[in-house]
Amino acid sequence: MPRRATIRDLADETGVSVATVSRVLNGHTNVSAQTRDLVLRAAHKLGAHGPRARSGPAAGGDTVFVRCPYVLSDYFGLIVSSIVETVELHGMGVVLNAGKSAAGRSPLPTLPERAGVRGAVLILPPEPAEDLAALRDRQFPFVVVDPRTAPPRDVVAVSSAHFAGARSVMTHLVGLGHRRIGIIGGPREWSVSDGRQAGYIAPLVDVGALPPLELLRFVTEPNEEQGHAAAGELLDLPSPPTALACFNDKIALGALRAAAERGLRVPADLSVAGFDDIEVSRATSPMLTTVRQPLAELGRMAVTMLLRMMGGHELDALHVELATDLVVRGSTAPPRAL
Repeated sequence: MPRRATIRDLADETGVSVATVSRVLNGHTNVSAQTRDLVLRAAHKLGAHGPRARSGPAAGGDTVFVRCPYVLSDYFGLIVSSIVETVELHGMGVVLNAGKSAAGRSPLPTLPERAGVRGAVLILPPEPAEDLAALRDRQFPFVVVDPRTAPPRDVVAVSSAHFAGARSVMTHLVGLGHRRIGIIGGPREWSVSDGRQAGYIAPLVDVGALPPLELLRFVTEPNEEQGHAAAGELLDLPSPPTALACFNDKIALGALRAAAERGLRVPADLSVAGFDDIEVSRATSPMLTTVRQPLAELGRMAVTMLLRMMGGHELDALHVELATDLVVRGSTAPPRAL
């Protein structure tokens, strides 16, 4: 018996994305009429062996609640997009709670009572661990992506290997010969800041170059403006650093601006490294040495774990870390000879 065509087969036939094919077959309205007709004609062409369209937006009204109380920039946008696409590939709908306005009120207490909502993915949730534990105690399935604070041990979470990533970029800088390295860390209350800070410090300890407190800065918001201000303070020291290790690429972008304002050439006079490998890291001149986080895979992994929970399956690993990769580009080089 010939196999039934898959959504991938329809995507290949029509040249549209797998997620778009899924939206058409699931009856979603956020698809143009032209695209819908294209997909349905392809399904008709494949005949009895094509996928069967569902009659509603999601089978049985099942939806996943996705909370991301931040602006959907290139960082958060990549995670959210992968979550939405993966959920829809499994024939379910999404309720999206996003943007800064979503940060002012917590929907967690009411999630178990929401009609049709079977589970949730919470991205960098601002809620304290007690609120997450309360939701867990009500037997409501949810997964935390990149927890802001350390979640309870039995709350399912997925994140990147922040310690290993930070250690790799600092090992790179130390290997180039840098010893006086400024560190611009993230918000002190974020657990990821602790992980990256420890990763930055470890290679310096190995070579006996523990940074003095004057070379450490922390931001309250990991953005370009605060990176610019923190880098400026470090570069204005009587004995400035020869390299800057930045909490993320946006902070590194601010550091590059601060260096340019002071007539410093990157990397001849100053090396700068970031973290995340978002699009801006490839738009700078020189392009930014950074640590690549698997942002889309974070979203896909979260949905996979959530679906297993919703199906009643036991998870062997509750806290999963995905590997990061060091990406060496033009913004780092050996320190200038004195």
